[in-house]
Amino acid sequence: MDVIFDPNRQGAPAAGAAAPDPIRDGDQRSFMQDVVQASREVPVLVDFWATWCGPCKQLTPTLEKVVRAAGGRVRLVKIDIDKNRALVQQLAQMGLPLQSVPTVVAFWQGQIADLFQGALPESEVKRFVEGLLKLAGGQMPSADLLAGAKAAAEAGDHQAALQLYGALAQQEPENAEAFAGVARALMALGEEEQARQVLDSVPEKLRGHAEIASVRSALELAAEGRKARARLAEFEKRLAADPDDHAARIELAVALNAMGEREKAAEALLEAVRRDRAWNDEAARKQLLKFFEAWGHGDPATLAARRKLSSLLFR
Repeated sequence: MDVIFDPNRQGAPAAGAAAPDPIRDGDQRSFMQDVVQASREVPVLVDFWATWCGPCKQLTPTLEKVVRAAGGRVRLVKIDIDKNRALVQQLAQMGLPLQSVPTVVAFWQGQIADLFQGALPESEVKRFVEGLLKLAGGQMPSADLLAGAKAAAEAGDHQAALQLYGALAQQEPENAEAFAGVARALMALGEEEQARQVLDSVPEKLRGHAEIASVRSALELAAEGRKARARLAEFEKRLAADPDDHAARIELAVALNAMGEREKAAEALLEAVRRDRAWNDEAARKQLLKFFEAWGHGDPATLAARRKLSSLLFR
């Protein structure tokens, strides 16, 4: 199966008429229509800026990027304070602090909902917009994509999950969950080599993220598991002959995990810990921690086994 994944490729425009631009320049004459009235339909951000303002030049492109990513669910109106002194004075009388720029004011339902001052980084601007959308009963399109991708994966529709996670990664090239989701979907579809290629393409700053580390561990375990499964009967025979053959028990756990038997795999390792926790530099415990990372720290099998491991270690 050929799967093309390029997180840097921009999504193709939707068919039909182009959506109206969510970003515009405003002034004191259009403020009521562009901001107050418009905010009764969708949240509106107002970027108060000035040509002499250095931080404004940093913030405005970030605002535009985040607003465009919202897909029309929020709008941005940019107002030059030097060209709109009357409006600034009127807003000051309402208690709106515009003594310094940039100042970004969020309007919803005709009222001021929130504001911030200064050139925030993109992550904080995004968080601000997400909070505004939540207040308005909505969320970013990326949140819809992520929810849909997770639902598809849970339902076993890994092809749909791959497409949704891929779309999310293209929309947000620094979203670790998107990269991890693409890789997991590829693994589920039997495309482990492509999953590795996706992980190799992850931006450097994301490579230590828990989701990325989890998929890397899952890939390693899958390769180890295939080898161990072929020797499953051998490990069982060795354990029948010697219940303290900890190497065989650990290999058996790896094979069981590869077969999807997470609870049995965890129990095998827990038994090894019970019998000799220190064996081979605590190899059984370390293998179990690797399972936890691969399964995800919120997975039911992880939670159950972690409780049992805790009772063994701290009894």
